Amino acid sequence: MKDAAPSATQQLILVTGPSGGGRSTAINALEDMGYETIDNLPLSLVKRLLAEPLERPLALGIAPAAREFSANAFIEVIDSLKPSHNTAPEILYLDCRQDVLLRRYSETRRRHPSAPEETPMLGIEREQDLLLPIKARADVLIDTSELSPHDLKAELDRLYALEGEVKLAVTMHSFSYKRGLPRGIDMVFDCRFLRNPYWSPELRHLSGVSKKVQDYVSQDARYVSFFEQVTALAELLLPAYREEGKAHLSIAFGCTGGRHRSVTMAEHVASALAHKGWQVSIRHRELERTEASRRGTEG
Repeated sequence: MKDAAPSATQQLILVTGPSGGGRSTAINALEDMGYETIDNLPLSLVKRLLAEPLERPLALGIAPAAREFSANAFIEVIDSLKPSHNTAPEILYLDCRQDVLLRRYSETRRRHPSAPEETPMLGIEREQDLLLPIKARADVLIDTSELSPHDLKAELDRLYALEGEVKLAVTMHSFSYKRGLPRGIDMVFDCRFLRNPYWSPELRHLSGVSKKVQDYVSQDARYVSFFEQVTALAELLLPAYREEGKAHLSIAFGCTGGRHRSVTMAEHVASALAHKGWQVSIRHRELERTEASRRGTEG
């Protein structure tokens, strides 16, 4: 890990390299890591962007095919920022072999941005010649020829992870199937096979947040196995999602009314994952709707 810049200094990463070398993948990875990011930014806007202090470290993607791009202009920007007392610019250069770049363009059938009416190889050669002075000035050079997007993200995480960065946020949802699935859910579990507190007059008016309801649902002979296997599956997958660069994962539990069984499962699994050190939040959709309706009536 590189030495971190002083807290009073604006950390700035300028990401460049030949088209097809992985710049967009790198920008997306840095964004997931907590950086403020802008891709394809014109060089003339870099200094203007830094005129005001930013709340987070900044990563800018600079494309060699941009209209005003030149090696001299790029280096002039870097040199003008270097003496600054509040900016710590760094060039991240993503290199790649010509044969690999050519294969990537052949597989995607995209036109090369530096040779849209010519062969991709001409664009590749043109950019590599253009970028030679910048490559020589690079603070960090990564050859992506043999790297998958996953490998590149892992390398960037090793080099640029922010202190205190939240790797993966997990949200537990409960919902009623009558109202459909919540949006943006990654994993869904159906809890309608569990014993239903709705049929107990004593518990019907309560929710799965209540210990009485949780105890009732937990007494189902299948509950422990279901809870343990869902939790084990989450513990297996969460590190994999984090390594893949995913910033957020949503897990939902559904039941008929969305008040008892699904709420119980969401509460219990959230508690188990939080105990393991994951950052977990909970959303009970139907309970929130009931509360919102009650407040609206009172207002």
